[in-house]
Amino acid sequence: MSSSNLKTSVEEDYLNELPGEVEMSFFDHLEELRLRIFYALIAVAIAAVGCFIFVRPLVRILELPAQGVKFLQLAPGEFFFVSIKVAGYSGMVLASPFILYQIVQFVLPGLTRKERRLLAPVIFGSSILFFVGLFFAYIALIPAALNFFINYGSDVVEQSWSIDKYFEFVLLLLFSTGLAFQIPIVQLILGFLGIVNSAQMFAGWRYVVLGSVILGAVLTPSTDPLTQSLLAGAVLGLYFGGIGAVKLLGK
Repeated sequence: MSSSNLKTSVEEDYLNELPGEVEMSFFDHLEELRLRIFYALIAVAIAAVGCFIFVRPLVRILELPAQGVKFLQLAPGEFFFVSIKVAGYSGMVLASPFILYQIVQFVLPGLTRKERRLLAPVIFGSSILFFVGLFFAYIALIPAALNFFINYGSDVVEQSWSIDKYFEFVLLLLFSTGLAFQIPIVQLILGFLGIVNSAQMFAGWRYVVLGSVILGAVLTPSTDPLTQSLLAGAVLGLYFGGIGAVKLLGK
């Protein structure tokens, strides 16, 4: 074996090692998982309580896309339960860095040095894309859907909406869009692990177009074609952007 091949082999072995590997039983893993989940839930609860204290400004921000609409409380305590929902979702967003930290601490011992190199870019990229998805839904998807519903039949019915139904719509669309924006991260992981390469991803573009349309219809709580088309277009853009990122990795 030549010196260059030997050096490559040594480097490959080094990258495939598990640094600081500690033997743990199945029940030890379960106990650690239980603790990580418990810590994450405590963080969400603390963040949710903090958001509940300032929930009224959050509610006003989420009401902005529905300008000109009158919100009604149709049952006793409806706004109170809406406040809990808004605080809960906001708490999950605020606690997401700590939740990611707990996930990393749980999976880190089982990762090789090569796999750990991908960890920081994946976490950073996933966080950025999630918040970009929330922003995209807030400035594009939600206003488009609401404008469709407000304009449709505006000359026939007065726009008075249930506060609870409105926030179910808004929160579901926000978080489903944030999750849909994780597509490039999944592609990067699959490409890095050698499961699928960029050429194979591009070869299936027809199925992706069909899947994005279906995904847009499933994830958007509204039935208007504009919102579904916007989300489907965003999913397609993310998918092809993910292919480019995988190609840059040389996969």
